[in-house]
Amino acid sequence: NHVSDAIDAAMRARDAWAAMPWQDRVAIFLKAADLVTGPHRYAMNAATMLCQSKNVYQAEIEAVAELADFFRYNAQYITEIYAEQPESVPGVWNRVDYRPLEGFVFAVTPFNFTAIAANLPASAAMMGNTVVWKPSDTQVYSAWMTMQILREAGLPDGVINLVYCDGPEAGEVALKHRDLGGVHFTGSTKTFQYMWKTIGENIVNYRSYPRIVGETGGKDFVFAHPDCDVEGLNVALCRGAFEYQGQKCSAASRAYIPRSIWPQLKTMLVDTVKTMKMGPTDDFSNFINAVIDERSFDKIKGYIDQAKKDNI
Repeated sequence: NHVSDAIDAAMRARDAWAAMPWQDRVAIFLKAADLVTGPHRYAMNAATMLCQSKNVYQAEIEAVAELADFFRYNAQYITEIYAEQPESVPGVWNRVDYRPLEGFVFAVTPFNFTAIAANLPASAAMMGNTVVWKPSDTQVYSAWMTMQILREAGLPDGVINLVYCDGPEAGEVALKHRDLGGVHFTGSTKTFQYMWKTIGENIVNYRSYPRIVGETGGKDFVFAHPDCDVEGLNVALCRGAFEYQGQKCSAASRAYIPRSIWPQLKTMLVDTVKTMKMGPTDDFSNFINAVIDERSFDKIKGYIDQAKKDNI
């Protein structure tokens, strides 16, 4: 019922939101950017620190700075999109009209970036769409904070509808709804494949053809050359691997190191990791904080236990 009510609210708000001049829509999100970087800066940082266990530095660079950048850059991109029109010749006026999708957008967002979680529903809304937003279960507090800021900035009711429930429960309703207009997703490859498969199986039931946009996981690597700056490489590997406990799509998961520099680099890596303090986010001297949930903890501990067993 919670998801169905959100879809109904999105569809009720759709016509009025789409008819609003795009400059007025964009102005709401520019106001939200000012609120995030101004009076609500500390609250947004604190919400992200408490909810997702980010230290204050990781929270500041994304939950505030990157989120405001998303809203402001999107405003510029939208300006450029609407200004792009086909050429006309004497006696003929060619014009492109940019319309929102036929239906609601289902935004499903990850836990690891407050900014990305906010940007997925916001970018669709800025273009005139109404949205049902399903955040990660482990990001609900900072998602709620985002909604409070958007409402203060003037976002009308029904434009972005935040729902709290299990992902499969939300997907069961939203992905099979005849008014599904699009999906905006960031998360695991397996989940995105399931969503795409479900949409394909229900394609005859939709009012239109849902647009599907998704970003999934990857295994980033660092490739070092023999003549590299070894000290700089050490810093890049340590920060890339351990900032935010490695819970980023940009985290350094693998490294290819020349044998000629490995002994020197290994000593640096071990010494640097030993200096990293671990603890709660309210102690700003802690570099490493808790992982997102017990399942992640058990998974990581399993790898460590296996490595010890194999004498690695």
